[in-house]
Amino acid sequence: MQPNPNQPESDNRTEIAPGVRVHPDALRFTFARSSGPGGQNVNRRSTKAELRVALIDMGLNERVRRRLKRIAGKRLIEDNPDDDTPDRGEILIVASEHRTQGRNKSACLERLRALIIEAQAIPKKRIPTKPSRRARQRRLDEKSRQSEKKQRRTKPGRDD
Repeated sequence: MQPNPNQPESDNRTEIAPGVRVHPDALRFTFARSSGPGGQNVNRRSTKAELRVALIDMGLNERVRRRLKRIAGKRLIEDNPDDDTPDRGEILIVASEHRTQGRNKSACLERLRALIIEAQAIPKKRIPTKPSRRARQRRLDEKSRQSEKKQRRTKPGRDD
C-alpha cells in the first residue's frame, strides 16, 4: 500500500493539548515515594510523579511560549533567570495526591494541558475608560452626603 501524499506521515508524537504535539521522549517522568494517603503502601511504592518538559520541545510559537513562561510561575525551571529568551528552561509538574503511579502521571499531563490551554488563550486588550461626567458628579454628591451625615453626629457646642 502506497502512502497518501495528502495525509501527513504518521509520527509517534503525542497530543498534549489542542494543536500541541510532542515526542514522547520530550516528556520525562520520574517517580519517587510520596507522602499522604496510602497506608503501609506509601512506604514501599514510588507513586509521586514528576513531569519535566522543555519549552523548546513543545513546538509552541513565541507568544504562547512567553505567556506559558509567565503563567508557569514557580513550576518553571530556568538555566539563567535573567535571560528573557522564551524557549529557555523547562516546566516541572508534580502530582502525588493519588495512590497509583498511573493516576499521578495522568494528573501531571492534565495540569500541563491546562497550562498550555491557558497560555494559548489570547488575552483581551484592556481599553481604559473614563467615568462619565454624571458618574463623577454622583460620586461627589454621595461624598457630600456622607460628610453631612457624619457632621450631624458630632455633639452640639463642640468646636474641634
